[in-house]
Amino acid sequence: MNREMLMLVDAISREKNVERDVVFAAVESALAQATKKLYPGDVDIRVAIDRDTGAYETFRRWHVVPDEAGLQLPDQEILLFEAKEEVADIEVDEYIEEPIESLPIGRIGAMAAKQVILQKIRDAEREMLLNDFMSRGERIFTGTVKRMDKGDIIVESGRVEGRLRRGEMIPKENLRNGDRVRAMIMEVDLTLRGAPIILSRSAPEFMIELFRNEVPEIEQGLLEIKSCARDPGSRAKIAVLSHDKRVDPIGTCVGVRGTRVNAVTNELAGERVDIVLWSDDPAQFVIGALAPANVQSIVVDEEKHAMDVVVDEENLAIAIGRGGQNVRLASELTGWKINIMDANESAQKQAEETAGTRQLFMEKLDVDEEIADILIQEGFSSLEEVAYVPIAEMLEIEAFDEDTVNELRARAKDVLLTMEIAREEKVEAVSQNLRDLEGLTPELIGKLAEAGIHTRDDLADLAVDELTEITGQTADEAKSLILKAREHWFDGAQE
Repeated sequence: MNREMLMLVDAISREKNVERDVVFAAVESALAQATKKLYPGDVDIRVAIDRDTGAYETFRRWHVVPDEAGLQLPDQEILLFEAKEEVADIEVDEYIEEPIESLPIGRIGAMAAKQVILQKIRDAEREMLLNDFMSRGERIFTGTVKRMDKGDIIVESGRVEGRLRRGEMIPKENLRNGDRVRAMIMEVDLTLRGAPIILSRSAPEFMIELFRNEVPEIEQGLLEIKSCARDPGSRAKIAVLSHDKRVDPIGTCVGVRGTRVNAVTNELAGERVDIVLWSDDPAQFVIGALAPANVQSIVVDEEKHAMDVVVDEENLAIAIGRGGQNVRLASELTGWKINIMDANESAQKQAEETAGTRQLFMEKLDVDEEIADILIQEGFSSLEEVAYVPIAEMLEIEAFDEDTVNELRARAKDVLLTMEIAREEKVEAVSQNLRDLEGLTPELIGKLAEAGIHTRDDLADLAVDELTEITGQTADEAKSLILKAREHWFDGAQE
């Protein structure tokens, strides 16, 4: 029987072109699975086959776990103190083994054993093919449509398969069996049966990689694509930067008579591409990203990471784009929130902000409208600026003498101190349970306290838009924080 096993292993190894150890492991697994059926409960069985003689032994084993952890799987685990009674120097995560009677191969269902062995062989072959494919370092998967699988498309390249999910396809693109497909390799998930390579045709990374293939200067390091934003199948924007003054980044990406950009457009079902010159000046970058619209003026709000962009009425529709597409893509490309407005809207907003600042100065500094307007005209917009701008700058204001400047600075500092004390008192009212919530910074805690959010339940009860308005976070960040605050509702934790 042992000689027959060796002959079987050698035959399968040659037929399937896999290592003998892989076949031995498959046989050991088949024997272990069959032996487990003879015992009640979910026991752990190990079979060891001698690679030279074909003789094999069978063991039942228990995993050693810490005493304080307790037994989660009683049929497979043993506490450390009990294990030490059998093996004095045994450690946690080692195994206690007990030899048991081996099951003769003849008593295993032949078909069941064969299925287990062949499945192991298929898994090993699949892993070998996948490792060989991934070792090439390719970023784009090129293959043909093999079949549909629950709305996903399975793409075959040689003997390796990739999965193009419905949400990663280009809208309105109709792919049929046998069609040639190119897609970006996003990740490899070995837990997926059949097609472990996850693909995308809608990801910005795919467009970047297509340009990398079409524009040699990118691979050479002369050009760099800094960012990309896409409305798949419709329109996209890429930001490019030249590392060589002799190389025109936009013209190089467009190519002679548009050959390079057209090649990318044709691959992406006619998706039009705007090529934007990247700038380390955020305002200049946003102006370029909004092309073809002409910008009249732009106001940058660093704190809110937003910009108010003013365009004339003729350019308003162009700047916004159909369905807001142009401004949305420009915002994604630059990473800034962009507010498009015409001159009238801008003037109205500035008037409202000026009125608010005027009211702030009049109330908090106890000054009349004339002095408040002088501060605004000189560029002051907050109490912090009045209190801490270098005194020399304030003394340059012709309307103010030294005594007035010192008095204004003293009043501003007193108000800020009073406000800080009040803020700290509000923060102190915040429960420790909320303070300890993962992801909450002191700044966020302060903003929540100002809004009257004092407990974890207060935070958990908020809607996403309410929290974004309070903290200025993105919707995704706010949603994540609210879900963390709600966790104790489901795990039984106490407030």
